[in-house]
Amino acid sequence: MTSNDPTTSGRDPEPGRALDYELLSQLEQKNDSNQRDLAMRMGVSVGKINYCLRAVIDRGWVKVNNFRRSDNKLAYVYILTPSGVHAKMRMARRFLAIKEAEFEQLQREIDALRDEVSRQGPSSATAGPIHQVAPDATSHDGRA
Repeated sequence: MTSNDPTTSGRDPEPGRALDYELLSQLEQKNDSNQRDLAMRMGVSVGKINYCLRAVIDRGWVKVNNFRRSDNKLAYVYILTPSGVHAKMRMARRFLAIKEAEFEQLQREIDALRDEVSRQGPSSATAGPIHQVAPDATSHDGRA
């Protein structure tokens, strides 16, 4: 199965990096998010966020500080480390290169389609798809 997602397209040698990148970006924007909030914003399960957080913490990309607040017994602050900032930038560069290559390929496909349409002339370009349906010998309730 092919996809435009760098984590599944085969061009990214390390699956899950797109999710890591998104997680680092979310933490950079709002580092006092809880896992449920992160999961909701990223559209994944809390378990997936927990797994990914542990991975980026283990890599040394994120540091966790916990503190007690009166309205929340225990809260966490996720802070990108210098190596986390560098990792995020490396991933951003790699994803940008992938997306630019995909964009260039799409541009070539669009140009080829435009050439094909213009060769067929204006009347066939606006006529729409040609679909003829033969009349059915049976009625809608299945009787002949």
